[in-house]
This record gives sequence, structure tokens and C-alpha cells, in this order.
Amino acid sequence: MLKLLNVLPTLLLAAIVVAPTPVRAQLSTGSDIEGVIDVHWHAGPATFQSIDRSLDALDAVRIAQRYGMRAIVIKQHYLETASWAYLISRMVPGIQIFGGVALNRSVGGLNPVAVENVATFPGGFGRVVYFPTFESEHYNPGSPVAVPISKNGELLPEVYEILDIIAQYDLSMSTGHSSPEESLMLIRAAKEAGVQRIYVQHPLISRIDMSVEDQREAARLGALLEYVLGEAIGSDEEFEHWADMIRQVGPENVIISSDLGQRGRMIPSDGFRTVLPRLKEAGFTQAEIDMMTKRNPARFLGLEPW
Repeated sequence: MLKLLNVLPTLLLAAIVVAPTPVRAQLSTGSDIEGVIDVHWHAGPATFQSIDRSLDALDAVRIAQRYGMRAIVIKQHYLETASWAYLISRMVPGIQIFGGVALNRSVGGLNPVAVENVATFPGGFGRVVYFPTFESEHYNPGSPVAVPISKNGELLPEVYEILDIIAQYDLSMSTGHSSPEESLMLIRAAKEAGVQRIYVQHPLISRIDMSVEDQREAARLGALLEYVLGEAIGSDEEFEHWADMIRQVGPENVIISSDLGQRGRMIPSDGFRTVLPRLKEAGFTQAEIDMMTKRNPARFLGLEPW
């Protein structure tokens, strides 16, 4: 027994020396995504209301950092994520992490106090305000769970109060899961309030289905259009439609984000590594791809150009 105790420190040291260290080579092979910014990365833990997530936020950031991604925004439908971004930034250096708040019922719906709390979180980790998502009235017409933003074709007073806070603190704004008509109303009102950075959240998904004409009008008003990888990783026909819509709207007006992280689907980093080569094969230049995955997302988040 005494002999074992004497050699135990040596055995422990040997185990530490030979223990494998996680390296980039352990990740799946694919396209380089160094410098890419994902403004829509879903990560857990999830609440009882939310869709289950494949990665918790810490693992998500570690993977993004190991691929050399520049920044990610942790998206949650029912919890603010500025505090998550702050804590994880202390554990994972070399990548910028941001959070925000989606104005669903769990934070009080159209709650200016929730927005101001995220806006004033130390360090600027609270960056994006999403108008109602899964609980938008557009998604839940006539439902008691709905969080409306308009009535009789007019935005509600609380919307204007929130837009003033977004402008005051220079936050970024997403239109959430609003109807195309509401999204255009939001963009016009946000610009009048002084909001500088806006995107229309996944205008192509079937439950929003924003026309090319409305997307172009949103871009003319000063908003970006978010095209998500979740709409491009299906069949060849789905990818071709997605890519063709980007051409019609113009890469200069588009942000490509993942909107991935749901359990059972491709993780966001692999989504980028799968789809970006296909864009190049479809005739998009590297400059256009960089614009949609690096420059425009940086502009949306108020970061310096890459």
C-alpha cells in the first residue's frame, strides 16, 4: 500500500501528460468558416416552452471559437441571453458573444423594462431585441398566448416606447415572427425613432413568406433580410430556390445566419460549412459570400468591418 502511495503522483502526472487535448482536427472536415458571424444560433438549456437544443450555450461557443468564427448571437425565445454571453465570454476567449431578448410572454411581452435591462447589461453583451417570435399574433391569430404589436393597421403605443429604447442604447432590432405588413410598419417606425440596425427575421419561412417586392421595400427602407441555413440544407430544389431569392433581393441586402441548433438537426457551424461551398458552386463570388456572412452581420451588430 505504501509503495502504491509513493508511485501514485507519478502515475497521475503520466495520465495528465498523455491525456488527449481537444484540437481542431477532431471536428468534422469541411469548408473554412473563419471570421463568419452567426446572428441566430439556438442553444440550450431550453425551458419547458422551447424546442429542445442539441448543444448548451457553452459548448456552442467552444465549437464556434475552435472554427475561428468571429462572433455568435445566442438566441432564446423565452429567456434573455445577455447574461449567458457575459458568463461564457469569461470562459471562452477569442470570440465575441452576444445575447438579447425576444419579447414573448415570459419576459412580459412588449415590456420596455425587459428591453432596458438587456440594453444596460454591463459590457454591451445585450445586443439584439426581437419583436415577438413564437408568440407573435401573426403566428397565433386570436389566441390568448398571442403578443400583438399592432391593431387596426397601427402599431401599439408600447412598440414606440420600445423603439425609443432601442435607439437610445443603439441596439440591433429583429422584426421577429411578424407578418410582412407588420415588418414593414416596424422598419418605418424604427427608422423614424433613430434605430440604425434592423433585420427582417427569416422572411422565406412558410409562415412569413415575404414577397420579393416586400423584401426589396424593406431593404430600401434600410433593413437587412435574414436568410437562414435551415431553409437551404434540404433538397436541391429548396437550396436553389433559397439561392435564387438571394439573387433577386441582392447579396448586399442579405445576412446569412444559421437558425440551427435544434436537436436532430445539423449544428450551426456544420450548416455554414455545408452551405457556403454550395453557394460558390451556384455562382456567388467569395466577396458576395463574405458580405453576407461577415460584413453585413458585423454591420448589424455594430462591429468593425472584418
